[in-house]
Amino acid sequence: MPRKSPFAIRLSREERQMLEQRSRQYTLPYREVVRAKIVLLAADGLENKEIGERLDMPRPVVSKWRQRFFRDRVAGLEELPRGGRPSRFSPSDRRARESDRV
Repeated sequence: MPRKSPFAIRLSREERQMLEQRSRQYTLPYREVVRAKIVLLAADGLENKEIGERLDMPRPVVSKWRQRFFRDRVAGLEELPRGGRPSRFSPSDRRARESDRV
């Protein structure tokens, strides 16, 4: 028996337009495009399992982004700060060090 998500997504016209635009922008990071597609498919009434199959993603990942959007709307699709030790070098410093090794 398929699981029915308690997080039913209903989009405003503005949210749908923004998410559709984001889902078609291939210049955005892949993660942003996929998150927009997850929410759009959820708003169309698809179950998490079916969304996962269409996007080749695990169901728990789909569930996570559905819940985050339900709770925080578009802001919930943004990256949250991650834990762990801060980077010691900026990306430009790393490139400079790598070019020195060659």
